[in-house]
Amino acid sequence: MAIQKINVAELLRLSAEYPVLDVRSPGEYTHAHIPGAHGFHLFSDEERKVIGTTYKQQSREKAIKTGLDYFGMKMRPMLEEAEKILKNHQPKTEPGTFIVHCWRGGMRSAAVAWLLNFYGFHIYLLEGGYKAYRNWVLKQFEKEYNLGIVGGYTGSGKTEIMHALREKGQNIIDLEGLASHKGSAFGAIGLPPQPTQEMFENLLAQALNENAGRYFWLEDESQRIGSLNIPHPFWATMRSKPVFFVEIDFEKRLDHIIEGYGNGDREKLVNAILRIQKRLGPLETKTAIGFLVEENVRECFRILLSYYDKTYLKALQNRENLPSQLNKIDCSGVDAVSNSEKIIQCTVVNT
Repeated sequence: MAIQKINVAELLRLSAEYPVLDVRSPGEYTHAHIPGAHGFHLFSDEERKVIGTTYKQQSREKAIKTGLDYFGMKMRPMLEEAEKILKNHQPKTEPGTFIVHCWRGGMRSAAVAWLLNFYGFHIYLLEGGYKAYRNWVLKQFEKEYNLGIVGGYTGSGKTEIMHALREKGQNIIDLEGLASHKGSAFGAIGLPPQPTQEMFENLLAQALNENAGRYFWLEDESQRIGSLNIPHPFWATMRSKPVFFVEIDFEKRLDHIIEGYGNGDREKLVNAILRIQKRLGPLETKTAIGFLVEENVRECFRILLSYYDKTYLKALQNRENLPSQLNKIDCSGVDAVSNSEKIIQCTVVNT
């Protein structure tokens, strides 16, 4: 069967069933890739560098020959790797099918597509490559979406509420999950490293695409989540949407924070406090760390929670049309199931 060229829209549809092979170099793939794609590297980072240098300093023809020297010895291993990947994919139609792409849909993907097709696999080739996909990603942040924001001061269990909403059949996008960070100075504790900004954008764009046309929920976030930024066009959209704000007593939120972080690594907690010392102030920083050293965790976190309450309130009040967008929901405690039910009921009342 001939190699078939596809666009990004077709890629998104077909990738739910067939494996995507990213033939760019390991460094390119590690930096960012199409979510779910397999790294299927035609050249190593060093080989790619050599070919590029040859192209610039000698000629296109010489660069191609150099690439063929590398490619020749990899043909059989690549076929065997493709067979291994297929063992984990059981498509309903067209068995033995792959989607292949490189950076711009050029010679790298064409070479791999030819090899796999010659061996007998059915190949879809992404026109424009990863670059076309990235253009699609950036456009997703400029679209309008029908969504609600779960708000509340730190310690309100907003992330748990989001998960409870999902359990109740609501559509959600977990921004903190995509960013591998809980948002505050303490947000990286206990989580794997964050993705690159580009990879975060890829993950977010696909999540938005999956929820296009649906009503979905997001947790109220600062534009910056750890080292990552929510793309500004989408951030502006978030700031224009209704906020369902769970109001929970300070002491109960403090209990929840201590339950989550109170037994954390002391050195990591101190370092997290030091990261906000300029905004927290020298006296409060010293006092908070002092309480932590003395194992008086409650008073340490009381200082920090008061700081985050002020920060969140300021950000909330900076929203446009806040009086018409803010829906306050009185909650007796940090109970994700109960509070998610109240949010759903509030949504029904307000629509």
